[in-house]
Amino acid sequence: MLKTLRRVVDRHRHAHGRYGWLFRPYTGEEMVAIAVQATGRDPRHAEPLAIAAVRIRGDRVLTSESLELRLKRPGSLSGEAIRHHGLRGIDLDEGMTIDEALARLLDFVGNRPLVGWRLDRELSLLNRQLRQAFGFDLPNAGIDLAQVYERRQRHHHPQLEPSPRFEQVAERLGVPVMGRHSALGTAVTTALIHLRLARHSQIRRTS
Repeated sequence: MLKTLRRVVDRHRHAHGRYGWLFRPYTGEEMVAIAVQATGRDPRHAEPLAIAAVRIRGDRVLTSESLELRLKRPGSLSGEAIRHHGLRGIDLDEGMTIDEALARLLDFVGNRPLVGWRLDRELSLLNRQLRQAFGFDLPNAGIDLAQVYERRQRHHHPQLEPSPRFEQVAERLGVPVMGRHSALGTAVTTALIHLRLARHSQIRRTS
């Protein structure tokens, strides 16, 4: 209820601003898979380190239409923490500011529906920063693949663990994990998982 009310207020405040078009209904055929790497697991306190997004059109992942944004390293983040979060080889000091990254993300995503693994966590990381910088949360419709998969498992395979890890789901669905230690690789893998789950659903409906 609170989330819905906030969205209504945001739409009213920004309807005629630079990002007013984000609040309009999407009428196209694309979706966007997103992934965020952060300094920790708790989205209330973690800071984004890298943000990635890739467009999905029909049954295709448009890797040529993707976005990977590397942010400047937070001052308190040590080299050990960077290694812990799988960011070896990335010089985050050469990245952009969070405001620059968010502006590019908004332009890339637009008002397309979002697809993510544990999407609420990804949105919490982004929305905390978006509200500070632009005064609104992402208004996009979304699909949380973790929830979709867990519902599928409860129905078809209740003997399996209810909350498998991202890599386990990819393996079970026959989806290659594309660069697990990069935000873009995670976004592409997420998009492939979405297509595989959608295909399985379509097969069940037509069988």
